[in-house]
Amino acid sequence: MTLPGAPGTPAAARPLLERFTADLAAALPLLALWAHGSLALGDYQPGRSDLDLIAVLTDEVSPAQRAVLQRLHDALARDEPLADKLHCSYVARAHLAEVARSHVTWAHGELMTRPVSPVTRRELLQGGLRLHGPAPAGLVPAVTDAELAEFILSDLRDFWLPATGRARVWLRDIWVDLGLLTLARASVTLQEGRLITKREALEVLAGMDAPADVVHDIYQRRYETPDAPASRTWRIRRARLARAFVRAGIERVLQSPPGLI
Repeated sequence: MTLPGAPGTPAAARPLLERFTADLAAALPLLALWAHGSLALGDYQPGRSDLDLIAVLTDEVSPAQRAVLQRLHDALARDEPLADKLHCSYVARAHLAEVARSHVTWAHGELMTRPVSPVTRRELLQGGLRLHGPAPAGLVPAVTDAELAEFILSDLRDFWLPATGRARVWLRDIWVDLGLLTLARASVTLQEGRLITKREALEVLAGMDAPADVVHDIYQRRYETPDAPASRTWRIRRARLARAFVRAGIERVLQSPPGLI
């Protein structure tokens, strides 16, 4: 078993993960706990990156257990500085193979339901960090290249492309960051089958002729300390550049057959 304090887990995240694992195992029938995303892929930035987790339970979360989870996460938020970045989906073992099924999930300070995407499943199988119980490879069904490509293309077509028409949201850092990074990561995965980190995506963006000052802005906020808060003038210009680049990039991807299929 790979414990939260073992090598491979960033030191800054260990106290929170150790407490979360212990509290969760005491409260619910926990079979396994895995990390994916930047924590598992080696690109974790304390206080900036999310802590993306999947908890496998012996059964579905009951209404009473939802209340327990609410209290558990509320307590973490009071006591642990990084808890606001912790996201966890609670999946019954019997439903691990059901890609379209939604699961109870804690994210952005509240309980909700959402599926575990094919990208997350592929991340778990290729490099998921085992925090408790058996490894993902023994429980998570394989994700075919066709399934992965279909999900990525639908996400670009049905979510991100329409989102480029919502001008105001692109004034926010998170939309600029995720928009450009998602496009770069999707492009590489569709053509080569590889999952890349956000740091690698920034390098890919440079080769895609993304606006250099926007790419630098993302890099600075993720890996360095910005010199000063962004001015409204820059936010407006950045939003325009990001929206135009992401829209054009998605249209190119959708018109080009992916290498995966």
